Amino acid sequence: MTTDTLPERLERARRGVAPGGRGTAPRQKRSGSPLARAGLTLTLFALPSLILLVLLNIFPVVYSFLQSLQQGTPSTLPWETPFVGFQNYIDVLTSTQFRDSAIFTLIFTVTGVFGSWIIGLGLALLLRTKIPGGAVFKVLLLLPWIVPVVVSSTSWNWLVATPQSPIPVILGNFGLGDVNFLGDPVLAQVVVCTFKVWISFPFMMMMMSSALASVDVNVYEAAKMDGATPWQAFTGVTLPIISRTTYISWVLMTIFCVNDFPTIFLLTQGGPVGATSSLIVRAYQYAFQNLQTGPATAIAFMMTAVLVIVSTVLYRQIQKANIE
Repeated sequence: MTTDTLPERLERARRGVAPGGRGTAPRQKRSGSPLARAGLTLTLFALPSLILLVLLNIFPVVYSFLQSLQQGTPSTLPWETPFVGFQNYIDVLTSTQFRDSAIFTLIFTVTGVFGSWIIGLGLALLLRTKIPGGAVFKVLLLLPWIVPVVVSSTSWNWLVATPQSPIPVILGNFGLGDVNFLGDPVLAQVVVCTFKVWISFPFMMMMMSSALASVDVNVYEAAKMDGATPWQAFTGVTLPIISRTTYISWVLMTIFCVNDFPTIFLLTQGGPVGATSSLIVRAYQYAFQNLQTGPATAIAFMMTAVLVIVSTVLYRQIQKANIE
């Protein structure tokens, strides 16, 4: 007969131990949960692919940076060309061609971003109202973005390239004389910037339409009851609510404009007399026409640095919009 107390007998019963037995030692918990072990296993399996992806992305950057510090051609290897350090960056920054290209890139980017945003936002607000055939209009308005840029640039060339093109002929009939859009530096810049807005506003329209769809209609009713005018409701209600999407679209469109090579090259090839040569077109001319990869890659790295700064500033605005 055991002399165990009642609590001890109850403890043995919970462990399934017979009276008088000592029981088994409690099991020790295994280190790490099954989910953590499974995650470690999957990481080990994916590690070779991850290393390969990192190398594929890092190698071109490192290789291009080495080229920017040397004076070579597209066909020469880094160890076969003389090392010049940051002289390529100095030569590019002090050249008048780089200055002109930087100014045009700024004009092209600002016009492309804000021009397409204003038109896209206006069309998004219009299509939000109940108009006959709204779905058909939305599809038609997407065509400039859907059609390949090669087709669009060919069409615009046919419209404005020569004095015998349709638009110069129409303007001549109104007494404006022979207008050579792509032969005049200023008019060529206007045409290129307008073309960029033309092919970009559908993207902004879709971004703004998705943002406006999340705005509650009751907010406008409350603003109307408080005596707000339509403009006050737009600036005080609509714009703050869609600010996050607006900043995101600005970041994306800035990157698209700065790196946009086909839009300019297919329409004017950087002419006339370099008036429409943006930085990306200038880098192409250095690398594949002048066969100077050093200045070309130097321009590319400076463009990347500027894009990182602009994206960081706008990203902070996105974070502020999320907090508010």
